[in-house]
Amino acid sequence: MNKYKFYECNVHSYPDGTSSVSEITDFAKHLGYSGIVITTHSNNKRADIDMDYEEDELNIYRGIEIVTDSPSKLHGLVGKYRNKVDIISVHGGSEKINRAAVENPNIDYLAHPITPRDSGLNHVLAKAASTNNVAIDFNLDLITKGRGGKRVHSLLHFKNNLNLARKFNVPLILTSNSFSIYDMRAPLEMIALAKLFGMTRDEAMDALSNTPLRMLEKNNKSSFIFEGVEIIN
Repeated sequence: MNKYKFYECNVHSYPDGTSSVSEITDFAKHLGYSGIVITTHSNNKRADIDMDYEEDELNIYRGIEIVTDSPSKLHGLVGKYRNKVDIISVHGGSEKINRAAVENPNIDYLAHPITPRDSGLNHVLAKAASTNNVAIDFNLDLITKGRGGKRVHSLLHFKNNLNLARKFNVPLILTSNSFSIYDMRAPLEMIALAKLFGMTRDEAMDALSNTPLRMLEKNNKSSFIFEGVEIIN
């Protein structure tokens, strides 16, 4: 485990969530993360995040989760934010938005792909995600917060998406989708939860470490100075 550096890529601070950035970063260090992405929803009018802080044990990055029901607006928002943030995700959940997300190589991962009818992925979308190197997110809050039949259905959808990702070699990412420090989970807890829908230990570890790191290295934001120091505007 020591050779791995773990990254939590979808944590919402105030005003999206209830915890401050400083509370989140302190807790992330306690949980054993090497880096954390503070993610803001694009439709939040109070999206300016106060990031006036310094950390010497944790790399802190900025993410945007694009929320729209229009594929054309989605692509426009990607262009708007690509050079401003470290990680771009898309809040999926409809067939047209899921498709638009996996077809855009400037998007890092598709979050919340499950639709009201199905798992949100099929062979065509999985192949597009692989071609464009768009990761598929497994947001574990559906397990930690889900109850009864809802949790069962989430596990089944996750299993379907995992099988498609394996078949087409789609990158995987695990997130907590937390809106409070009380929603956050340690890396070993995340790995244990991922096993419930069939992820192997190696797959889960990769989804928390290598996949996020490859995203960050690909984007290679100039705001990153060196380990532990970052400027985010």
